[in-house]
Amino acid sequence: MEKFNEYLFVALIGGFGYCLIEIIWRGRTHYSMFFAGAIVLSSFYYIAKNYHIPFLLKCLAGMLIITGIELVFGIVFNIFLKEHVWDYSNMPLNFLGQICLPFSAMWFVLSGIAFKVMDKTIPLLSK
Repeated sequence: MEKFNEYLFVALIGGFGYCLIEIIWRGRTHYSMFFAGAIVLSSFYYIAKNYHIPFLLKCLAGMLIITGIELVFGIVFNIFLKEHVWDYSNMPLNFLGQICLPFSAMWFVLSGIAFKVMDKTIPLLSK
């Protein structure tokens, strides 16, 4: 039960954090972004806690996780459900208007920040 509470706490921070980033970045968010953020940060937490890999590899993994989650959520919410959460069609090197290289590069950087913060907080959460 202790691990469940630990991951639930991380997921809640991820969900609210992802929504906050969206509100700051573009002035709005969508309920699906809460779940995307929860999945992303929980995944990062699992990696940070269980794998001792080089920092740049963590950033790459984080970028791929976020980009993958955005692709899946984009296909579901933007294409199938037509909720128009975001549209990267005007961005260079986009795929289906759901993911694009410039944002993936930004996810690489933000992943690095998230992993650095986790390096400091994991000892506090794991007690």
